[in-house]
Amino acid sequence: MALSGLRVVEFAGLAPGPFAGLILADSGASVTRIDRPSSTSSDILCRGKRSFAINPKVPSGLKVLKKLVAGADVLIDPFRPGVLERLGLGPQVFLGSDDKKKRGINEKLIYARIAGFPTKGSYKNMAGHDINYLALSGVLSMLPCAADKPSFPLNLLADFAGGGLMCALGIMLALIERGKSGQGQIVEADMVCFCCISHRISQCTNRSHRCQEVVTYPHFHSCTHSLLLRSCLQGSKC
Repeated sequence: MALSGLRVVEFAGLAPGPFAGLILADSGASVTRIDRPSSTSSDILCRGKRSFAINPKVPSGLKVLKKLVAGADVLIDPFRPGVLERLGLGPQVFLGSDDKKKRGINEKLIYARIAGFPTKGSYKNMAGHDINYLALSGVLSMLPCAADKPSFPLNLLADFAGGGLMCALGIMLALIERGKSGQGQIVEADMVCFCCISHRISQCTNRSHRCQEVVTYPHFHSCTHSLLLRSCLQGSKC
C-alpha cells in the first residue's frame, strides 16, 4: 500500500485527529494511538491501529513517548496549542529550535497539529466544536434546519473535512517535501479557515445559475411528498 512502512504516533482526541490517523492507517501506515490510562479505544476511528495507554505526566511515561516519537515519521497532535509543549513534547523537542542552534531528536518528523482556529490568531487558545466553527465562518447559515424545533448539522464539514481530512492531506504533502529536502516540518490544519474557504466556494456556486458553463442540481417536492432530483450533463439539453 502507498504508506506501507510509515510510522505514525497519534494522540487520542476528538474526531478530527483519529480520522486523520484512520486515513493514514487505511493507506498502509502503522499507526500507534496513545490513550489515557483511564480510557479505552472503542470507536470506529481506532480501526487498524495499535493502542497504548501511557501517562505523559509521569517521568517513565514521558520517556516512553519520546522514544516512540523519536522513531516515528509522523506525530498527530489533536490538542489546543501549548498542551504538548507543557508536557515536554512540543515541536522544538523533535525538530529543533527555530534558529537551528538546538538540534531536535527527530528532525525528519512531520509534526501535524489540528486546531479549531489559526494557531497565530487571537482565538488560538479558544476551545470549540464543529458547530462553533460553522457559525463563525458563516457556513451554518447556509445549512437546512427544521423550522419548528432546534436542529444541528452532522459534524462532517469542520471536524472531519476541515480537521481530519485536511490534516491527512497536509501530512502527505509534507512527506513529499521531506523526500526532496530530508527535513520534517510542522503541519497545521484549522477548521475555521477551511469552513471560510468552503463558504466562499458555496457563494460562487449559488451564483451559478447566471453562468451557462456551470450545471446546477435542483430538487423539487412532488405531489406524493417524495423528492425529484435533476442533474444535467455538460453539453446536454434538458
